[in-house]
Amino acid sequence: MSGVWVFKNGVVRLVENPANEQSSTVRRKVLLHTPTNEVINSYASLERKLTSLGWERYYEDPDLLQFHKRSSIDLISLPRDFSQFKSMHMYDIVVKNRDSFRVIDM
Repeated sequence: MSGVWVFKNGVVRLVENPANEQSSTVRRKVLLHTPTNEVINSYASLERKLTSLGWERYYEDPDLLQFHKRSSIDLISLPRDFSQFKSMHMYDIVVKNRDSFRVIDM
């Protein structure tokens, strides 16, 4: 049993996917491109930023968007659907591009 226990209006209940709950306590994470202060809101925008940093797109897996940097062994793998782009994917990008991205609460 995984999830978050939520206490609301005197009732405690288990929320298995808190990201889907409409609550004032749940904050949405977004990926911020720090040089421009631009919030990344699409894969097209993200791909432009990554390409300018030397990342190349791989087209081998149709279910994923993948980027590789020739100068390293790093690989960024993202779900094809942007609505499935989660904070773990954002942090993966941040770790591999420390000076260019960060994750913030919206």
